[in-house]
Order: sequence, then structure tokens, then C-alpha cells
Amino acid sequence: QVQLVGLDEESSEFICRNTFDHPYPTTKLMWIPDTKGVYPDLLATSGDYLRVWRVYDIAFSRAGGGRDMFASVGADGSVRMFDLRHLEHSTIIYEDPQHHPLLRLCWNKQDPNYLATMAMDGMEVVILDVRVPCTPVARLNNHRACVNGIAWAPHSSCHICTAADDHQALIWDIQQMPRAIEDPILAYTAEGEINNVQWASTQPDWIAICYNNCLEILRV
Repeated sequence: QVQLVGLDEESSEFICRNTFDHPYPTTKLMWIPDTKGVYPDLLATSGDYLRVWRVYDIAFSRAGGGRDMFASVGADGSVRMFDLRHLEHSTIIYEDPQHHPLLRLCWNKQDPNYLATMAMDGMEVVILDVRVPCTPVARLNNHRACVNGIAWAPHSSCHICTAADDHQALIWDIQQMPRAIEDPILAYTAEGEINNVQWASTQPDWIAICYNNCLEILRV
């Protein structure tokens, strides 16, 4: 199932607004990009229906208006950049040294030069600079179990949240790159393995995490 929840201003509690069945476990959800509120409230989900070159995740860059440049990660362990105007070519900007499948990809919301990715069953998040292909500019490796989710801050180019099976949601400050990022600046311990994390795009004080059968809204 997919549940849509909203904040009840009077009670200050999050309540379920709508629920619909999903034939296969949902691997990702995304609202239609609409900062001006002119489009219908469209929600896209992925499950067992989309099959594109064994792509596990895809994300568009904000560069050039956010319409033409996108990157993908997949089972071959590579991060590839594409241009919708020239889809016959792609550029590999990173390959996992052990060729492990790359599970997630997340583009910096403020600086299109940076993106983050993680390997399947991996315990670290790799930060990439598209201007320096093939060489990570940072590795975030404080988790003690496999990472499941990554989310960049909507209001800052140097903050990112990671979540993992070690019950931890960690917020990192990466502004000292290329020097090593040794420790997160904030940490939260949940009561179960965190499966996903999202940072609210219009209200950056809020982060949502999922674990077990729970959704928690955290104030940063």
C-alpha cells in the first residue's frame, strides 16, 4: 500500500489523507515537480513495471533548467550521465571498484555539480563531482550496516542525510571537501532498520524516515 499523510494544524499530528493499493512493493515515489502549484497533484511510483537498461534509479540535474541532463545507476555498477538531446551517447562518471550494483542516485538540489550514490548492500555513500569523473570527492562511511536511503538538503548544497539498516539517520556537512568527512553533525536512532529517507523540499526543518511499519517525521 501507499499512504499519503498530511499535518493536521490543529492537533499537530500527521494523519492519513489517502491510501491506495500497490500491486508490488513500491521502490520509489516522487511528486510532480511543481514549485508554483500550477499542475495537478500527480504522484509517480515504481515497482515491477519499469524496465530500462537494468536502471535501479534515475535523477535529473537542475542544470540548464532541469530538463535535459539526467543520470542513472544500475546493475553494472556505473553512474552514467545522459542528455535528452543526444541519447545515443552517455558518459560514465563513476564505476564501483568491485562492480557492485549501484542502488540509489541523488542529485544535489542546490549545486548540480554534486551527486551521491551507494552500492547495493554497501555501508558507505559516495559523493561525486561531475567535473572530476571517476574519482569520488568524499566517502561517508560511519554506518555499520547497509545504507538504504540518501537525501540532499533542499536549502543547502553542503548537507545530506543518509539512512541505513543500523537504525541510524545521519546528517553530514560536506563543505570541507575534498578533505575527509569523518563524522556526521547530527544522528538519530530509530527503533528499526530505516528503509527510506526524504527531506521536505519546501519546509527544510523536516525529514521523514520509514522503518518497520512506521513513518516518522523528524524536526532537524
